[in-house]
Amino acid sequence: MGAEAVRVSTMEPPPNFEMVDVGIYRSGFPEPANFDFLDSLKLRSIVYLCPEKYPETNVGYLRSRGIRLFHLGTDGNKEPFMTIPKDLITNALSVLLDIRNHPVLIHCKRGKHRTGCLVGCFRKLQNWCLSSVFEEYQRFAGAKSRIADLKYIEMFDVTSIRQCLLGIIYQYHHTCGSQVRRLAYQERS
Repeated sequence: MGAEAVRVSTMEPPPNFEMVDVGIYRSGFPEPANFDFLDSLKLRSIVYLCPEKYPETNVGYLRSRGIRLFHLGTDGNKEPFMTIPKDLITNALSVLLDIRNHPVLIHCKRGKHRTGCLVGCFRKLQNWCLSSVFEEYQRFAGAKSRIADLKYIEMFDVTSIRQCLLGIIYQYHHTCGSQVRRLAYQERS
């Protein structure tokens, strides 16, 4: 063999990676070693929840693949005075609900607290019972689970978002022989 470097594809997911729903994924911060895996998801969008600037290496990756970055940076819920702004979660939920952004990856630094709060609020929109929402949050947060996050999820009011959803209808598309739920916006006259 010559001195040529052989590129080996590694399919290593980012930490705390999991599918949330059809076209929606969650994880910790993706590193360059995770880019091949992310390619397999064919992402259209990323929701980044940290306040820090997105690293240039990751920005270059997104640009080269035409992936849209929604930088909705915030500090996490830390007692007694730090809470995630409600409008930030509402904006993030609107990104998740718009199928034009799918497939979408939600992430913060470790995929635990900020990501867990957003996913927990998304689960409330899906009418999950609160105990199941908390169990999912705690599965990802582990020993680092924050009472402030659980309180935030519990107190987050999804009624205003549900009212906005009245203008949205579900359409079913046949994909691979199965019905996949999709959201479509009604045209307003």
